[in-house]
Amino acid sequence: MSHPTPARPPETAPAPADPGTDEGRRRRQPRTARGIAVGTTAASAVLLPAALLLPNRLDLLTPTAFLRLPVEGIVLAAVLLALPGRARRVTAVAAGASVGLLTLVKCLDMGFYSVLERPFDLVLDWVLLDDAADYVRESFGRTSELLAISGAVLLAATVPAVTALALLRVAERMARRRPQAVRTALVLAVAWVTCATFGLRAGGAPVASSLDAQLVDDRVRAVRAGLADARVFAAEAAVDAFGNTPPDRLLTGLRGKDVLFTFVESYGRTAIEDPAMARQVGAVLKEGTATLRAAGFEARSGWLRSPVLGAGSWMCHATLLSGLWIDNQQRYRDLVSGDRTTLNEYFRRTGAWRTVGVVPGVRRAWPEARFFGLDRVYDATHLGYRGPYFSWTPVPDQFTLEAFDRLEYGKPNRRPMMAEIILASSHQPWAPLPRMIDWTDLGDGSVFGPMRKAGKDPAEVWKDPESVRTEYRVSIEYSLRSLFGFMGRHARRDTVLVFLGDHQPRPEVVAGSPRRDVPVTIVAHDPAVLDRVAGWDWTPGLKPAADAPIWAMDKFRDRFLTAFGPRDPSAAQASRKPTVRRTNHSGSSSQG
Repeated sequence: MSHPTPARPPETAPAPADPGTDEGRRRRQPRTARGIAVGTTAASAVLLPAALLLPNRLDLLTPTAFLRLPVEGIVLAAVLLALPGRARRVTAVAAGASVGLLTLVKCLDMGFYSVLERPFDLVLDWVLLDDAADYVRESFGRTSELLAISGAVLLAATVPAVTALALLRVAERMARRRPQAVRTALVLAVAWVTCATFGLRAGGAPVASSLDAQLVDDRVRAVRAGLADARVFAAEAAVDAFGNTPPDRLLTGLRGKDVLFTFVESYGRTAIEDPAMARQVGAVLKEGTATLRAAGFEARSGWLRSPVLGAGSWMCHATLLSGLWIDNQQRYRDLVSGDRTTLNEYFRRTGAWRTVGVVPGVRRAWPEARFFGLDRVYDATHLGYRGPYFSWTPVPDQFTLEAFDRLEYGKPNRRPMMAEIILASSHQPWAPLPRMIDWTDLGDGSVFGPMRKAGKDPAEVWKDPESVRTEYRVSIEYSLRSLFGFMGRHARRDTVLVFLGDHQPRPEVVAGSPRRDVPVTIVAHDPAVLDRVAGWDWTPGLKPAADAPIWAMDKFRDRFLTAFGPRDPSAAQASRKPTVRRTNHSGSSSQG
């Protein structure tokens, strides 16, 4: 018996899509939606390899840098293809955000290599970002600082989010086309292995790239080395060859003298030997030699190897005065929170000198003054200056030196003085710059107002590398003329001047030179002072010879104390028996 076939229910027409939804828009504009989807996927597929191949140095940022195969991208694609849906999405977001964070680290590296010729320290360098903001404000204005900070915050928030979404997009598209994606990943893996095996290169770099993996490995090693260095530095700081020396056996060869240690910002070997600068700076040194000799002074000059390049003056000052190698912020903080005796403190310990610091670059509280053994400190707010800033530099060097004479050096009936003086007019960005004026016209510094307004715009100067080098040279000439002018006006027969650079200028100025040497000169009227350093083999005059001795900057303190200590060898040897002291490294201190 047959049964009737039931009637098929009529097909239900699909419900019309809400025109306000994505589905509705796709149905109304299928080509536009498809184009957006394809474009987003393509952009993500380009963005991710570009982020992985982005170098961490500006000089390596060339088109050929992106003509490589990143092994990290190939491995990441294989992992995502092997994972199920939810795990794949979570991994894609986490890995994409990590790629973004690593991209930000590379950007920080670019900035640090451009100024300091080293990568960003993930542990120690965060405090320097505040200094960078201050530098932008003082050099280019408050608006530029706010724009720079806003841009940095926006990048920090946006880049990891964009790379996370990009990798999620690519992962989902690979999952939908798994066979094609697997074949593509295998082809890329074989290509990478082939390029690595045969050492194929593009633009001087290996085609088979592992840049990010190497970068991560280097940073892990750097963090471990930094942690180990803290222990090494603690042991070094606890040993002082002069710690047991009685005060009456210290600096006996300088008793009754005024001793002025003067740092000239960014005064490096480049200023003396670079062909584009040597003639002009050499003329200033020759002029200074004539000025000093006319007043009865002679000089000897050599080289010191600075612990840093491009910036970080406070670490150079600390290195010279402490006799310890201070090349990172961790060492500096450990130093100033400990009880290491500085050269300033040794002068003060004798009871024969008043110690003074002239630090026009300091514009806030500076608790390190106590550590450095300074009886009195004159910062930018205590020099009586009422004129304008010249970019970063708060006080022109000529005014700084005249204020030092007015406030301390020129006072009658005072006892001998040891002074640490920082000359800052040659600090980058080297525009606008002050110029020498009649010393009697300095007044309260207001005379510099028109000079500041007529000066060059730093933004314009920095458009041209040769212009930057020229303005750097002019700034060094100004600082040296200020110093020699001060000596010609105010130096006495019992004056001893030690002046030196703190570090070489930025990489743009040194033109690729790896040297970190800075000139150092000792000037004295009394021949007996220079007799004490005859064994140093320094060059007569204000300009060190190319083959003059080069000391590491941390060796200066002990050699200076030895040269001007007791002449009796047995007494000197007995007084220099090293002392070991316990050092407290738990504190921290703000940067000078």
